[in-house]
Amino acid sequence: MLKIQPDIYRIFFVFIFLIFSTSELNAEIKKPNPDIKPKEVIEIQLNALMKNDTPSKDHGIIQTWFFAHPNNQRVTGPIERFKNMIKTDSYSMLLNHENYEIVEVYKSKGISTFEVTIMDKDKKYYKFKWQVEKYELDGFLKNCWLTTAVSQPMPMGSSI
Repeated sequence: MLKIQPDIYRIFFVFIFLIFSTSELNAEIKKPNPDIKPKEVIEIQLNALMKNDTPSKDHGIIQTWFFAHPNNQRVTGPIERFKNMIKTDSYSMLLNHENYEIVEVYKSKGISTFEVTIMDKDKKYYKFKWQVEKYELDGFLKNCWLTTAVSQPMPMGSSI
């Protein structure tokens, strides 16, 4: 009879656990698709950033990254650099913010620009210009709306 060492069992179960936890995380990440409208892209990103560390650390930032246009990713990435950028004073108010409002200010065939107002966790308001563009090149992103620019925040004062 073949005797399997207990360490092999542990390695096997760790391997199976990693496979299932990775696929579970990926199942929770929304992927771009042509049916998602421009405003919905921003809602997906803001809702994820609102609960950044749920269900796992930096999940909101990772979700936001999935809807960043490839040109934007080249400038702000790789993902670890993007995470660090979001955590700076320039964008950290997006993390775990209390609420938001999105107003469309410009729309053309392939570009939509929105004014986004957020109230951060300290009850301070900030405005951003948030631009999304329809991806026109062939590939799995074709006809998907993706974020191409987010302005620096404009402080709007406190709610208190």
